[in-house]
Amino acid sequence: MSRTGKIISWTLATLAVLLVIIAVVIATFDWNRLKPTINEKVSAALHRPFAINGNLAVVWQREPEEGGWRAWVPWPHFVAEDITLGNPDWSKNPQMAGLKRIEFRLAPLPLLAERVVIPRIDLTEPSADLQRLADGRANWTFQFDPKDPNAEPSSWVIDIGAIGFDKGHVTYNDATLNAQIDVVIDPLGKPIPYSEIAGNGAAKKVSDQGGSAQDYAFGLKVGGRYKGQALDATGKIGGLLALQDAAQPFPVQMDLKVDQTRIGVVGTLTDPRNLGALDLRLRLAGSSLGNLYPLTGVTLPDSPPYSTDGHLIAKLHEAGGASFKYEGFNGKIGDSDIHGDLGFVASQPRPRLSGALVSNQLLFADLAPLIGADSNAEQKARGGASKQPTDKVLPVEQFKTDRWAAMDADVEFTGKRIVHSEKLPFTDLYTHVILDNGQIRLEPLRFGVAGGKLDAQIDLNGRTTPLQGHAKVTARGFKLKQLAPSFAPMQTSFGELNGDADIAGTGNSVAALLGSANGNLKMLINDGTISRDLMEIAGLNVGNFVVGKIFGDKEVKINCAAADLGIKDGLAKPNLFVFDTENAIIYIDGTANFKSEQLDMKISPESKGFRLLSLRSPLYVRGPFAKPGAGVQAVPLLLRGAGMIALGAVAGPAAGLLALVAPSGGNEPNQCTPLLQQMRDGKAPKTVSSN
Repeated sequence: MSRTGKIISWTLATLAVLLVIIAVVIATFDWNRLKPTINEKVSAALHRPFAINGNLAVVWQREPEEGGWRAWVPWPHFVAEDITLGNPDWSKNPQMAGLKRIEFRLAPLPLLAERVVIPRIDLTEPSADLQRLADGRANWTFQFDPKDPNAEPSSWVIDIGAIGFDKGHVTYNDATLNAQIDVVIDPLGKPIPYSEIAGNGAAKKVSDQGGSAQDYAFGLKVGGRYKGQALDATGKIGGLLALQDAAQPFPVQMDLKVDQTRIGVVGTLTDPRNLGALDLRLRLAGSSLGNLYPLTGVTLPDSPPYSTDGHLIAKLHEAGGASFKYEGFNGKIGDSDIHGDLGFVASQPRPRLSGALVSNQLLFADLAPLIGADSNAEQKARGGASKQPTDKVLPVEQFKTDRWAAMDADVEFTGKRIVHSEKLPFTDLYTHVILDNGQIRLEPLRFGVAGGKLDAQIDLNGRTTPLQGHAKVTARGFKLKQLAPSFAPMQTSFGELNGDADIAGTGNSVAALLGSANGNLKMLINDGTISRDLMEIAGLNVGNFVVGKIFGDKEVKINCAAADLGIKDGLAKPNLFVFDTENAIIYIDGTANFKSEQLDMKISPESKGFRLLSLRSPLYVRGPFAKPGAGVQAVPLLLRGAGMIALGAVAGPAAGLLALVAPSGGNEPNQCTPLLQQMRDGKAPKTVSSN
């Protein structure tokens, strides 16, 4: 062998020996000697105590699944036992987290490209005590030393593929959320296939998207309080968080009860590394939709008991804010069905709710909680704080205007068919609800009523204190025979009811708004029929008394009924209120006080002949709205035309009401036109004295 060959041979042999010596040293090195240094360095970096209290070892193993020559490259497998992480100085508890064991393997070749590749980390019996104070300090937020602003960012990249875990225990105390939660994680006796809980359809959907949902491996048990409300939950989760592999979505199933609200979810977390996306079947049920606000921050109206079942898709890292879509849900609110799609975006400056809701059969009574018009027992059942006084008719429950500024909304609601009693001839409903920085607008609120339409524009400005409200209402084409479908004499009527109202007020309840109201109300009825039977159908006992006193038991044809009411500071007073019947003209005067809920009305009939009317004194209706009384005043009726003493005062209202005259059906002329024209021209309607 030449001299050069000998040098090369000795060099290679020396290198081989050195490699063997290094391999032996690495393989036999006691890594526990490095624990003090590791503990010190990590504690200094995190600014809190860190310690590997148990054994620290590295085992070198080949990775056959790598394939080719890479399969011969050994990987270091790190194992550390009994690891603890302390809390920051402000915490009363010394320890934040602990692990019985952590194990992971490191790919050596990517280190040459400044990449730390860890395919999987396995945690054994993890525990954590998470805390956040009222000032926002949280023990899961770490304080690192500030970097040199002129320093170049690190080119090293950490790539973790998945996290496996064992049974564990987590406590969560958050003063900002008034939450104290305890979570226990235990292995299931046997893994449960995803399809067995989520259903074959959900499993097929995951498969169609190129994924493969893993089995449920652990059970959850949750207890404590959230937002001050009792929380109790059970559930199941998978055993492996696949941080890089989207083909392995993380399965989730939970049944929660928070106070009176029940929540059920089943589905997958599809971006666990960033908590980025959820695809869940969501079931909600509770005593009132309004009770969801403390839990979710979503402003919803008070309602009867409800339940819904739909599909929730969440994308938590959208540029415009986390977005949630509750799609294709079905359910019930009270005895009404509900269906639709809703979207919620956590945008700035306020989150926004949008969507469209439909009820195929809407029970009219289920709308009562929207304005606090349900009973005290129903209010208590849905968690309402106010108590309606037994002697008050107008709802006193306060609107929750503080919630209106928490979000914006643009939602349409359609009630295709309103289910009601014969006393309420509402047929359908449509409204477009807009909530904008504390102001609610219903543009429009539209009811189908007795063959006609009731259109309202409602504006409730919760930006002011107290609330400012404004309503413009138009009633057109109410068919009288449909207003009283079970009253046979009315079925031959061709008459209609038309009306307009423009009312504004201030106050945080319906009672307060009407008690301070200013505005006017105009109403016109032509060609109808009234009787005591009709009053009984309508439930108007006072009206029954009045009709009986004037007309006896007979049905009486209405030629025209006209009303023009002025409202000032909650006091309604007729500018003109007259009934023109085939036998008499009836004038109504007095006041209706919405603030005190008191009636004080005088009813003065003037006979058109001697055949029917024998009443010699005017009638009165007085007392509270809840139970008014009626009687005969102890004074005689005045001479003919007494009800029209101030004809000049009614000329203007009469002229204004002419715009509401609707054409009569059949061949009969509309009787309201001549009546109002006479009043407009300053003439009393023709009557015959009964004296």
